[in-house]
Amino acid sequence: MSQLYIGVMSGTSLDGIDISLCEISDAKCTELYFKEYEYDAKIKQDLLSIIAGSCSAQKLGALNYSLGLMYADALSEFIDTNKINKEDVIAIGLHGQTIWHEPNSNTPFSMQLGDASLVSKKVGIDVVSDFRSGDVALGGQGAPFAPVFHKFLFDDAKKNIAVLNLGGIANISILGEKLIGYDIGPANILLDLWIQDKKQKKYDAKGKWAKKGQVNEILLKSFLDEPYFKKELPKSTGRELFNASWLEQKLFGLMVLDIDVQATLLELSVVSIKNALDTFECDELLVCGGGAKNDFLMKRLEEELSNIEVMSIDAKGVRADSLEAMAFAWFAKKRIHKEKVALKDVTGATQDAILGAIYAKN
Repeated sequence: MSQLYIGVMSGTSLDGIDISLCEISDAKCTELYFKEYEYDAKIKQDLLSIIAGSCSAQKLGALNYSLGLMYADALSEFIDTNKINKEDVIAIGLHGQTIWHEPNSNTPFSMQLGDASLVSKKVGIDVVSDFRSGDVALGGQGAPFAPVFHKFLFDDAKKNIAVLNLGGIANISILGEKLIGYDIGPANILLDLWIQDKKQKKYDAKGKWAKKGQVNEILLKSFLDEPYFKKELPKSTGRELFNASWLEQKLFGLMVLDIDVQATLLELSVVSIKNALDTFECDELLVCGGGAKNDFLMKRLEEELSNIEVMSIDAKGVRADSLEAMAFAWFAKKRIHKEKVALKDVTGATQDAILGAIYAKN
């Protein structure tokens, strides 16, 4: 039997809030409505400030509330605009905003903000949130989550299929006999950071600025010397590693034109993705996330992966923009029905588990 769930996702790029209404059964997940909502500029700056190390308990709590209110307002508008009967929606899957991800320390955790209780009360629908901490508690990375949903949607016994999500971080799903998934490294996160600083633009539309630059091979080698790229699986990463400080350290002592830094950052994404795929047999690469709209990045991937058919997930009848939001609608369904999520092969957890906490509307 099919049921309605809403998925909400805002990723490491902090570029928007994706909301998807899905009709989900045990065999299928079909999107009915989707919209991306603008991210509040002040909240974004507060988040970046906290991630950079400027934090207090008061600031953290206030931001948790503000994010919850931002999600609730976007959800209310989404529901009203699409004339959705709230009584028909079983639950909302709310990922929340990751501010720090550290599964490998002596005190492992993955922290997402966005007050789920506030969202459930304001919107009037049960909310499932806090998905990652259960996996971390079992010794897992708590990320990436998407591979298990990719396998549900796209697994094909006749083809070796990989799914590449080009969000702030690039993560890959290898849909073989054994499901493999991990974070490769930066995709949009550093590209956006650099152009915002140097050109006061939110992002490099279609990669036009990077395309005009020249790759600096010395800088590229320095980027690729990052130990994370050589780390064994399972692994995951985010802004806690790939951030402004990381980039400043890599640029220290080098005289490189701003436009060439942008070109080299794009090439970092391309080379790290190629290096990852070289270790697997792959016939078809399905690309989603904001980076799928970067024409120059996609062109460079097609050039470097000439033996693989590279295409947007849109070609499979699934909107590339909304795939992650759809995933968390699906994860909400799994939690409501007390179904384990088969993530241990991806994250390294000791066992598969029921993931997520339910925040009741009443």
